[in-house]
Amino acid sequence: MSPGSGKRKTHKFDDIDRRIIEELQKSSKITNATLAERIGISPPSTLERVRKLEASGVITGYVALIDPEMVNKPVQAIVHVSMNRHSRANLEKVKRALAGFEEVPACWHTAGDEDFVLRVVVSDMEEYEQFVTKKLSSVGYIGKIRTAFVLSTLKQATQIPLDAV
Repeated sequence: MSPGSGKRKTHKFDDIDRRIIEELQKSSKITNATLAERIGISPPSTLERVRKLEASGVITGYVALIDPEMVNKPVQAIVHVSMNRHSRANLEKVKRALAGFEEVPACWHTAGDEDFVLRVVVSDMEEYEQFVTKKLSSVGYIGKIRTAFVLSTLKQATQIPLDAV
């Protein structure tokens, strides 16, 4: 498949792979033995399947989810960024800059009214102001920045539903 064709290669997997992924999405700290028991296959077969899912790119990594407030980052913002001069070169420069900001744990290149949507996590409004004025505003080709502050989190799931596979 050629890059830019708009279609991504999807991984074909069976019910056992699906069950392994579902279990690992619930808890990646589960032991291989426990995972094998829940799935109903041997531990060596389970480990082989997990390794294949990792090698194929279905499983991209394992992380610990952190409560931002517990690490003094209680201020979260959803920031919409629009470019003022579009070209492939400008777009790549902006992408690299946005991906490099430690205050931005998630950044999406989007279609619609804005070019990017960022999740920004900081300790207070002063840190957010510094982020916008010193970092974000210094990125070339950014024309408009619109911020919505998170008041509370109603849902923040990390699991991807597998009902269609």
